[in-house]
Amino acid sequence: MLDFLFGSALFDNRLTRIILAIAVLAIIQMVVNHFIGRLVEKAVRGHHYKSAREEKQREDTLIGLFRTALTVVLWIVGIIFILQEFGVNLAALATGAGLIGIVVGFGAQSMIKDFLSGMFIILENQYRVGDVVTIGGHSGLVENVTIRMTKLRDLDGSVYFVPNGEITTVRNMTLEYSGVIIEVGISYDSDVEQAKKLIDQVGRDMAEDADWKDRIIEPITFLRLDSFGDSSVNLMAVGKTIPIEQWNVAGEYRTRLKRAFDKNGVEIPFPQRVVHYAKEQKSKK
Repeated sequence: MLDFLFGSALFDNRLTRIILAIAVLAIIQMVVNHFIGRLVEKAVRGHHYKSAREEKQREDTLIGLFRTALTVVLWIVGIIFILQEFGVNLAALATGAGLIGIVVGFGAQSMIKDFLSGMFIILENQYRVGDVVTIGGHSGLVENVTIRMTKLRDLDGSVYFVPNGEITTVRNMTLEYSGVIIEVGISYDSDVEQAKKLIDQVGRDMAEDADWKDRIIEPITFLRLDSFGDSSVNLMAVGKTIPIEQWNVAGEYRTRLKRAFDKNGVEIPFPQRVVHYAKEQKSKK
């Protein structure tokens, strides 16, 4: 294609031909990227998703994938054209034993494994751009998913690049909905039944609050008396939120629950220890 465009006498200068070829590839990439975005949006919106957020995540993931694939193809074409301009015999290079040895040496099998795993991740919709996941011991927000690699960013800004072929287990904390788990300890002198009522009441009030109701799917409610600690009776409450809002909802709920406990005399105790002193033995007479 590029030979046909730049085969005239006007482009006899090698450097001019290379610069123009790169410019043409860049223009093609920009134009096609625009149409990829529109086509993917149209295709994705033809399916039914539970929320606009899920739809947007799927769009972003697929758009990023197709644009990356297009970039790779276009610049492979560009590199081939530049090598031809410098008189490199591509046929001999491609079939030479030396090139095959280099490809194998640099881990072609590993790359193929990454590509296949990436295809299944994307096709099965295991996670999308914008999800919060744990992969290989690393947790973070998915910023990009390509056929070969997943990019995660954690809360302190660190970025992890995880090859898809190394992913064996994925924990997705924001797929369809997110769960909230609240654990709170009260003193042994406090009334457990009163604490249960306050836990449920705070959850209901928050679910009816105009600032929070759109984020809460199921109000936080008492689940069980979870355990007996050294200085506290430990209670557990659970609820559901829209994806990625579980931490914000949990933080606000704990603030409100602390105020409710203080107002109604339910104590959240400090750690306590009981120390026993051994009795001194009377010396034998």
